[in-house]
Amino acid sequence: MTNTTAAPVRDLREFHDLGRLIALMTGAEKHAPAAHSTLDALWVLYDKVLRVTPDTVDDPGRDRFLLSKGHGPMAYYAVLAAHGFFGEELLPGFGAYDSPLGHHPDRLLVPGAEIGSGSLGHGLPLAVGTVLGLRAQGLTDPRVWVLIGDAELDEGSNHEAIAHAGPAGLEQLHTLVIDNASATHGWPGGIASRFASAGWAAVTVDGRDHEALYTAFTTPHPGKPLAVVARVEPKG
Repeated sequence: MTNTTAAPVRDLREFHDLGRLIALMTGAEKHAPAAHSTLDALWVLYDKVLRVTPDTVDDPGRDRFLLSKGHGPMAYYAVLAAHGFFGEELLPGFGAYDSPLGHHPDRLLVPGAEIGSGSLGHGLPLAVGTVLGLRAQGLTDPRVWVLIGDAELDEGSNHEAIAHAGPAGLEQLHTLVIDNASATHGWPGGIASRFASAGWAAVTVDGRDHEALYTAFTTPHPGKPLAVVARVEPKG
């Protein structure tokens, strides 16, 4: 089996090139605020944290990344292209009938995508199921990350997943919440308190600060799942 425990191989591109890559994707359905809210966190994850490369996308020992906040996936596509999962020549076709890059990612069409996304609220339950499936196979090293939006926490499916994962001690599970103040309902003490009350380790950081994001992503959390709440500017 390919060794996926090493740090990811970095592409020659850097973070500042992502703006150019996103600009290659045009059309009326870009959901630009949703895309840009995730940009910094996605970059840090793929550049410094996730143990998966274009050569290990089928390796059972790879880390898994699940994009639940699937609308507005341009930042995701740009980061995947920047790290060599597919060529940037696919980006201008974004959203076209014959393009693999749809308005929601399709795991059967997008190299590196672990799930197809659609209705909000599915990603975190799928991530819980992924961890349970890995455990059943004796694979306790791969880490599972899922990116959700704060508005997804209005969905009851996520509350059920949160309530199960903490007591079950799903240490392999990591949830990244992009908080752009778009949720309908609030939580006393903030979003992190919702996870902490269910037995998760939880931290809140500036979603534009790469160093703070990396520190949060690598926070030790023995015996508990980890939630990282990344605060960005409110959705306009």
